[in-house]
Amino acid sequence: MGSTWQPDENGLREITQLLKESQSPDNQIQRQVQSKLEQLNHHPDFNNYLIYVLTRSQTEDDPTRSLAGLILKNNVRVHWENFHHTTQELIKNECVTHIGDRSPLIRATIGILITTIVGKAGLKGWANLLPSLSQCLDSPTLEVVDGAFSSLQKICEDSTELDGNDPAQPQQQPLDALLPKFIQFFAYPIAKIRAYALACVNCYILHRIAALHPHIEDFLKSLFALASDVDADVKKQVLRAIVTLLEVQPDILYRDLTNIIGFMLMRTQDTDEQVALEACEFWLSVADNAVGQQALAPHLAQLVPLLVERMRYSAMDVMLLRAEDEEDELKPDKQEDIRPRFHKAKTHSLDHDHVTGPAGDHTEDGDTDEDDDDEEMTEWNLRKCSAAGLDVLSNVFHENLLPVLLPYLKQVLGSPDWVLKESGILALGAIAEGCSEGMAAHLPDLVPFLLGCLQDSKPLVRSITCWTLSRYSSWIVLEDPNKYFKPFLAELLRRILDKNKKVQEAACSAFATLEEESGTLLVPHLEIIVKSLVLAFRKYQSKNLLILYDAIGTLAEAVGHELNRPEYVQLLMDPLITKWSTLSDDDKSTFPLLECLSSVATAMSTGFMPYVEPVFSRCINLIDRSIQGQLNYNTQPEIYENPDRDCLIVALDLISGLSEGVGSHVEPLVLRSNLMVTVAHCIRDPVPEVRQSAFALIGDLARAAFSAERPYLSMSNR
Repeated sequence: MGSTWQPDENGLREITQLLKESQSPDNQIQRQVQSKLEQLNHHPDFNNYLIYVLTRSQTEDDPTRSLAGLILKNNVRVHWENFHHTTQELIKNECVTHIGDRSPLIRATIGILITTIVGKAGLKGWANLLPSLSQCLDSPTLEVVDGAFSSLQKICEDSTELDGNDPAQPQQQPLDALLPKFIQFFAYPIAKIRAYALACVNCYILHRIAALHPHIEDFLKSLFALASDVDADVKKQVLRAIVTLLEVQPDILYRDLTNIIGFMLMRTQDTDEQVALEACEFWLSVADNAVGQQALAPHLAQLVPLLVERMRYSAMDVMLLRAEDEEDELKPDKQEDIRPRFHKAKTHSLDHDHVTGPAGDHTEDGDTDEDDDDEEMTEWNLRKCSAAGLDVLSNVFHENLLPVLLPYLKQVLGSPDWVLKESGILALGAIAEGCSEGMAAHLPDLVPFLLGCLQDSKPLVRSITCWTLSRYSSWIVLEDPNKYFKPFLAELLRRILDKNKKVQEAACSAFATLEEESGTLLVPHLEIIVKSLVLAFRKYQSKNLLILYDAIGTLAEAVGHELNRPEYVQLLMDPLITKWSTLSDDDKSTFPLLECLSSVATAMSTGFMPYVEPVFSRCINLIDRSIQGQLNYNTQPEIYENPDRDCLIVALDLISGLSEGVGSHVEPLVLRSNLMVTVAHCIRDPVPEVRQSAFALIGDLARAAFSAERPYLSMSNR
């Protein structure tokens, strides 16, 4: 067959028409086309037609040709081993022959197809690919060079043969021979090609640095020659190379570190925020060792104010965040705005992770800032990176940072421009941990100032202030309570009931942190706290309810049995049980509510008795349902999905909470249920978190319901 294969004109016309129809917005037509395409997949020449449309149907529109390539890519990914050898060779030859197609879309599609084949067959399964692509790089035709480099970049990014950690791989890999050529292309007159070449070499820095060692001098010389390049993509790749080298093998850069720091200072000020972001990553790593710290110290006076400046919301951010000025508490959350919560297996300590990112964005369960909930600010950005950089510097230089930082902060905190003021408040939060000793002398003045900022007219100022004050909670709870703790608590409770959802979120998160720091200091204020949280329960939309559950659970852990008073039990349990009864077992909101109830049950002790039986029964149903779902999946994985273990873990933990809270009162329920049988199953579960929760429950039942547990312990000893 090979390159001599020719399509039947009628067949080609039919497939091309189907490809065009598949782009119709009509769902009915799409379903019909999909059915026909699935039938054609059984035709032995179907993939030949697809590669023909992609590479040779020059009169067709680019989207149709590209779609043929993407369908072929999916077929390659799933069925490549079943393709006839002649079809495999036809596809390979056509890809290389047409890699310089006039259309950027088609060149990109061919590159994706090439990478997919390499992913299935490996470079050794396509022995002439790299020599062919290397020859294409020497072409005088820009489209050919572009297509070849586009494919090579994808190969370098995706190829497992760049993994230098695999001892089974030979020391020399096929791609290694192209490194000198990539470096030569750093000087290519077209910026896009320079960026491609840099991107290819950057993959080596990250995955296979040893292969670069023989060429390191040429590489550094050629890399530094691009320091003044004006193209944004080239700038980003140059910066990425330096930052990656600093993380992987910093000693390579030591001799040039002073010059590099000056270069990074300049690029951190770049008007292109993505370029500035790449440069800003440098400050997260440069001070990791004594050499970097020594080189960086003389530049702090320039760097620190620059990082605070880059923490400001940009003009584009301000435009996107206009909605944050709204009193939006009545606006329902979109389902896609609610980030999934992942349950943490139970540990017997006060250890809720209220992790808050360095840009003041609430995160849960150890998630990083990149997962920030707000749609317009979801990505890791310059603001967050700058704040993280200042956080890192504060943990390296500690109070030595303050003479440089505080005079600048005094200016921005006093500014009438809310954007400047907000960035200063963020900076104060970023240095809270690293500069804690040095900041102690300034907090008697700063904390009252920040308490005033909690009443600012701008919601974004109020929300960032909640976060920053929470970072100083450990100082606040140790000082004069009338001056600091009580005013902070009172204002934070008001902000929990704010009319802006972002402020509610930040305040609720900050309160959870304050709860952990203050513990029983909260006891005299429990009435107003509980009433405020119950009011919040009535106000909050779905997303903030998840954080409220966490705050209530943390309150229970902080004050313990002090919560076991009839007025508190009734106030808290009415809304919790109402919500509990309305949520289905499949609702992801069920898990954080169950976590909350586990802590509340332990704290309320016998006060939880009216709710024990229905809560226990539902937990048993959740456990049984989860185990049955796992058995179904194990026996018929083609029919059933692998069930989420969160449901199982959280139910085990809640029964643990009941056992701790009501003690022996849980024993009759255990005796009447199949709990011990299911626990015996769970301690053999392959998921460690399930086993951990199961063993924790066994320990709790040994104290609360030993007579129910004893027969199973005897059985396990035989």
